[in-house]
Amino acid sequence: MKRENFGSRIGVLAAAAGSAIGLGNIWKFPYITGKNGGAAFILVYLACIALVGVPVMLAEFSLGRKVQKNAVGVFKELAPRKPWLLTGVLSVTTAFIILSFYAIIAGWVFAYIWRAGSGQLLSVQHKDIANYFGGIISSGVEPVIWTFVVIGITTSIVLFGVRKGIEKCSKVLMPLLLFILVILMIRSVTLEGAWKGLEFLFKPDFSKLTKEGFLEALGHSFYSLSLGMGIIMTYGSYVGKKENLISLTFQVIVADTLIALMAGIVIFPAVFAYGLEPSQGPGLIFVTLPAVFKSMPFGVVFETMFFVLIAIAAITSTISLMEVVVACVTEQFKIERKKATVIIALGIFLLSIPSTLSFGPWADVKILGKNFFDMFDFITSNIFLPAGGILVCLFTAWVWKSKNAIEEITSNGLYKFKGGKLFSFAIKILAPLAIGLIFIHFTGILKL
Repeated sequence: MKRENFGSRIGVLAAAAGSAIGLGNIWKFPYITGKNGGAAFILVYLACIALVGVPVMLAEFSLGRKVQKNAVGVFKELAPRKPWLLTGVLSVTTAFIILSFYAIIAGWVFAYIWRAGSGQLLSVQHKDIANYFGGIISSGVEPVIWTFVVIGITTSIVLFGVRKGIEKCSKVLMPLLLFILVILMIRSVTLEGAWKGLEFLFKPDFSKLTKEGFLEALGHSFYSLSLGMGIIMTYGSYVGKKENLISLTFQVIVADTLIALMAGIVIFPAVFAYGLEPSQGPGLIFVTLPAVFKSMPFGVVFETMFFVLIAIAAITSTISLMEVVVACVTEQFKIERKKATVIIALGIFLLSIPSTLSFGPWADVKILGKNFFDMFDFITSNIFLPAGGILVCLFTAWVWKSKNAIEEITSNGLYKFKGGKLFSFAIKILAPLAIGLIFIHFTGILKL
């Protein structure tokens, strides 16, 4: 069976950037920025990206391209007959579980697109919007249907393979996402009073940045870039040997960070212009912003565009999560791609059902004090992802050796890499320690 690769550099960038640019940028980044004082949080976040995000992404890209196999195959090839392959198994398992509940949130977005486009969402009074959203996610049947739709769309793209499916789709969706963002930015910054939102976003106020904020910036810098779940490693395996991994990594990170900042420019000026609270948590997207669009001229149009934007970001991430699992199953078990994709999609959908129902009929079903959705989120975000990230760093630095990683990163000396020593230090010591802080703090082992 011949293995596919990406067909063009722009295709590689669109797919890799699309995997990183997801709900974390447009849904989570704005509200944790709002909670932690705006620009001060952004500066810390950018520092964490540079110190942790860059070296770990380079490590994952180089591992994938060196072996040109899936996340499990990488470790089997470079450390045969040793338990390091469990790192790959952990990454694939993490991607599978994350997709099962990520698709649920994406389903909520699709439910809002339908209501926004018809004008139904705009007719809901601001005081009732929280109950309206709660009614949607707790209704039982409807969220299951929308989750099925999201998984169905994802499956239909992944079925076509790397070039005809993932790459082709990413090359269409990413420019469309950028186009919608620019239109919404123009609309937001031209609202009366919008400057307060821009000031909040870009004027640092370190007095509002707590120790918890530093740790959230560190955690988000890791999660936002799709690290620790096999995505970058899998996509790296589809990258040509002469591709410049250094510039690719920086381009993906710049795109990811730029989209997050642009999302902030869409959201905060509008929130401040209408006198609403910028630190509303996840409800900022589903509860606060509908009130903004209700007060805005042509609100139906801009509200619909906004939720289409979030849906695009979600789908570019769901296809990368599914591809991690599909690549592993097809290559390790020699199963034909279409058959494997359908089986995996069915498994993900079945796993999503308890999480979907945990907001409604199964809300009182608890495991260790958490409903299914919160349990899966906690396990993957606070245990599996940090553990996977640390293991990737340790394997790259001490088993494969950082000098071999640098050789792969530079395409055997074809490209200059002035940050080689810093990369080695980061991957050996700095990144594992930083990711370890995320692990011990957010699992509650030790509150820093």
